[in-house]
Amino acid sequence: MVKVGDSIPSIPLVEKEPGNNVDLSKELGSGIIIGVPAAFSPTCSDSHVPSFVAHPKIKDAGKVFVVSVNDAFVMNAWGKTLDADNASGIRFLGDPSGAFTRALGLEFHAAPLLGTNRSKRYAMVVENGRVKSINVEPDNVGIAVSTADKILG
Repeated sequence: MVKVGDSIPSIPLVEKEPGNNVDLSKELGSGIIIGVPAAFSPTCSDSHVPSFVAHPKIKDAGKVFVVSVNDAFVMNAWGKTLDADNASGIRFLGDPSGAFTRALGLEFHAAPLLGTNRSKRYAMVVENGRVKSINVEPDNVGIAVSTADKILG
């Protein structure tokens, strides 16, 4: 599993539509990666991601990305429902094959429930392209350690 000091893997994610690739190893010098099990799921949509969207310190956090094992279309639509005018500046990226999630060692077996393996829920602070801190939910899906209040204070 990814640990403090590791570099962000150079694996393309997708934004808004297939082919619009984003490489977080190049795009993200400092900021936050928020990993979620499923776009539009209750905990992700009602609690976890909104805690970042509405947090008063989000603008000072650097670049912020939400990543899920979903396609670009789903992530784009989800982003519009959570932050319609993009006031937070958070960007929503798809990891369609789960390659980025697997490279971080944060995949869990979720196929029986969600149709395919998914990302554990986490929040990762990145500084100068390296992991400064990583908070991974112990049960993969809860919100005990990865909400904005835990990460941003």
